[in-house]
Amino acid sequence: MDLNGKVALITGAGSGIGKASATLFAGAGASVGVLSRTESEVRKTAEEIAAAGGKAIPLVADVSDSDAVKRAVDRLVQEYGRLDIVFANAGINGVWAPIDELTPEEWDRTININLRGTYLTLHHAVPHLKKAGGGSVLVTASINGTRVFSNAGATAYSCTKAAQVAMVQMLALELAKHRIRVNAICPGLIDTEIQDNTQSRNTEKAEEPAEYPNGEVPLTRGKAGSSADVAELALFLASDRSKHITGTPVWIDGAESLLIG
Repeated sequence: MDLNGKVALITGAGSGIGKASATLFAGAGASVGVLSRTESEVRKTAEEIAAAGGKAIPLVADVSDSDAVKRAVDRLVQEYGRLDIVFANAGINGVWAPIDELTPEEWDRTININLRGTYLTLHHAVPHLKKAGGGSVLVTASINGTRVFSNAGATAYSCTKAAQVAMVQMLALELAKHRIRVNAICPGLIDTEIQDNTQSRNTEKAEEPAEYPNGEVPLTRGKAGSSADVAELALFLASDRSKHITGTPVWIDGAESLLIG
């Protein structure tokens, strides 16, 4: 029970990495606030956790909306009395298109959800971590924008992911005096539903052809990793087993990015 007595907030917890992490954290003893902008999804996540004997409450918010995020964080702390772990996982792929075709509105939507959403989550949660005397912050970044730059048209997405790693490293120093650790998880090809909110448009115009060896993910001969794989890493970084790790991006991609970076 690595997280026994801890309270965790996980955004984007209606599916994929967020849901897998919420389930695993609850199984490790944490009380979990599962947050998404889709109420039906987080209610289902919370109900499944409760059915398995864990503790969770559903929280509904658009992470780009400051007031909504604050209400959700306050609701979680009101319910469980504290906050120890924050996993800023919510994000979208958004529109992938050549830079001269990507509209300002499409750019803003990706930036607002991925980067502003991470900022707002931490902005409203960190005071509670300080009050608790420390804690762990996790941010879902990506291999894109950190090791990989060959996905044509993914400029907005990659910029948010690079900025998230910079944010993690800045805050690791800023918050160390408060015993708050801050780390980034950088997944590669993971079997999640994020492709459902991806729109690609004329990306061949921005493409620079690349040749890969057989098997794009060397460790698994091309097979995608799972949300459960990422959740196991998140549990380690959230727990005291990683008590001396902060300001660190951890790539979880089966060596994929070492081939195509």
